[in-house]
Amino acid sequence: MKPFIKKHLFSILAIGICYACTPMPDSSSSKDQQVLDLMRQMTLEQKVGQMTQITLGKFHENGKLDTKALRHAIIEKNVGSILNTNGSPLSVAQWHELLTTIQDIATKETPLQIPILYGIDAIHGTSYTQGSTLFPHNIGMGATRNTDLVSASTKITAMEVRASGIRWNFDPTLGIGRQPLWSRFEETFGEDVYLTSLMGGRAINAYEEDGLKNITAVASCMKHFIGYSVPLSGKDRTPAYIPDIQMREYFLPPFEAAVANGTSTVMINSGEVNGIPVHASKYYLQDILRGELGFEGLAVSDWEDIIRLHIRHQIAATPKEAVKIAVNAGIDMSMVPMDYSFYDYLIELVNEGEVSQTRIDEAVYRILKLKFDLGLFDNAYPEPAATANFGKPDYAEVALNAALESITLLKNENQILPLGKDTKILLTGPGAHNIGALHGSWSYTWQGDNEAAYHTSTLTLKDAMVAKIGEDQVISNATANYLDAENTNTAFVRNNANKVDVIVLAIGEKAYAESPGGIDDLTLASDQLALVEAAIATGKPVVLLLAQGRPRVISSVEPGVKGIMHLYRPASQGAKATMEILFGDYNPNGKLPFTYPKNTGDVILYDRKNSENFKESEPDTYGLGGFSPQWSFGHGLSYTTFAYSDLKLDKTTLAGEDSIHISVNVSNTGDRDGLVAVELYVSDLYASVTPSEKRLKRFKKVEIKQGNHTQVEFQLAKNDLSFINQNSQRITEEGEFTVMIGDQKENFFYQK
Repeated sequence: MKPFIKKHLFSILAIGICYACTPMPDSSSSKDQQVLDLMRQMTLEQKVGQMTQITLGKFHENGKLDTKALRHAIIEKNVGSILNTNGSPLSVAQWHELLTTIQDIATKETPLQIPILYGIDAIHGTSYTQGSTLFPHNIGMGATRNTDLVSASTKITAMEVRASGIRWNFDPTLGIGRQPLWSRFEETFGEDVYLTSLMGGRAINAYEEDGLKNITAVASCMKHFIGYSVPLSGKDRTPAYIPDIQMREYFLPPFEAAVANGTSTVMINSGEVNGIPVHASKYYLQDILRGELGFEGLAVSDWEDIIRLHIRHQIAATPKEAVKIAVNAGIDMSMVPMDYSFYDYLIELVNEGEVSQTRIDEAVYRILKLKFDLGLFDNAYPEPAATANFGKPDYAEVALNAALESITLLKNENQILPLGKDTKILLTGPGAHNIGALHGSWSYTWQGDNEAAYHTSTLTLKDAMVAKIGEDQVISNATANYLDAENTNTAFVRNNANKVDVIVLAIGEKAYAESPGGIDDLTLASDQLALVEAAIATGKPVVLLLAQGRPRVISSVEPGVKGIMHLYRPASQGAKATMEILFGDYNPNGKLPFTYPKNTGDVILYDRKNSENFKESEPDTYGLGGFSPQWSFGHGLSYTTFAYSDLKLDKTTLAGEDSIHISVNVSNTGDRDGLVAVELYVSDLYASVTPSEKRLKRFKKVEIKQGNHTQVEFQLAKNDLSFINQNSQRITEEGEFTVMIGDQKENFFYQK
């Protein structure tokens, strides 16, 4: 265990987030001797090659591996890392063949026989391997409020990635989803810092806890450090403006938790913060990441982001200057990824004295240390024993449970849901017979929209509904092409409404990843809104199934529909899970991990400031109504009902480093068994920095049988009441606080 982790383990266990961090020692005596011995044998060219990462697509021509180009990269350019696929998922056998070819060249045809470090984006399952298990995206995992499911799904991902022969995974995403326009919103765990820190930490722990040499582990990568998820415009890779108080209050803690949980690598924010590209920021990459957080691992750039210091950010007058700025700022490895410009420029810069040999050695040490830690020097090749961990039948059960616990029932007017299995249903909408919409980004292909890439056993919503209630009960015109006009054919709805009992519309968003998913308006597409309006006009009850990666505004049609289920991106078992809930075989228990806006220009989050509650309609006339979302963070209905009572605190004053014990009674007052996520919020009544309305501090998911009750217990301590003050320091002030669980509230005081 690293000294930093040992030092802060107690506070991590207590609050799930590490706030106080110290730098690691950097003396030669603390270094790995086998790494140092290897480095002494290396030329400058060999060292710079280790810092160079090239995409596999560079070595493919007409769908075939160009071994001549591959040899040039590894032997002539000394390339140390390769990533990605050539656009299509490979079988385990194909991965093994490819990686064997790569490692043969690296370990048999180069002087020092240094193996290649291969990296992949397997961010909700083993994205680029045929037949792998895909789990709900992080945004759905956030809705589960179940950290055990995060651990289980991540562990399976680690085993299936390792089975393919790859040992480095660019996951998890630790940006928090506070800008719903952002096209990578689905990759976040939601808008809350505590939720993200806890779930991100569990993911990293699951990836690496068995030891990196073990066939059940891979190196994790916390990303994207830092502030990537809140671009002002909402467009990917564009500027964010984040005051230091906000940066430390909201965006830094998930990375603190990741370091505390032992993550091996970090990927850097592609954008800029306050006018400084993070790839060029010594403040963030050295003072904060290395200094305050004590991170010792490998820092890799994102795709093309060093050259973009020149061509996009325009802080470097030339591509060569861009390399100088990024490496001196603290980038250890460049995801170049299509040429050798980084390699050539960096060698020149060292020879010219613009980049020091010390900085090169620092970066190369981290890279080689990771390779040793992963066991690549012991055996660089795919491990036959690991293949036994691929595609086990029980993985699908974990994926199903994750989808079931993620799906969130947003509206259930007059208990329209669950539907009876004898209900005659009209099913249509762009997502009704489309697999990609259930999966989203990084699903066998980058965009996730290639229907042919999915396993033939993967069900669409239409497939799953027919399997559930029979073909005779379903009328549908849905096609596999998300953009097919037939999927929003209002005439079909009008002409067939009299034949059915209920209209179910699968709407939302097609699959997308990164910039291609950029939008200018959160409002749902007009043709889909028109489809909903046509369905409402028939007079039949309408139920919406929202398959989408971010909240799309539906306020114009919401009043007219009876039921709404948010599916997020539920992935491989998502269609089955949806039908289990729709027809009542499973009781929904997901809770929104974000605030669902009612209007595109009114995005106010749950942990808002008190002043955001007010609305000044006329000068000097104030009233509430400033916070008026469609549904707030934490909203989620059940087919049963739960009641909270008897909230108790074991003391009215929390003093110093002591803790306060909190208990509440939760009763299932309905007629069905159910799971419920019990959430504890804290409000600071007065503080020197304006306090939030409330902040999530604990949650616990419990199962309660109908008619039964259980007592749920929590502990809070001083750090749970802390905040970042005007001097960018984390402090806890004396004063009065409110604890809120359900409709129960109790106050207590903190004194130093």
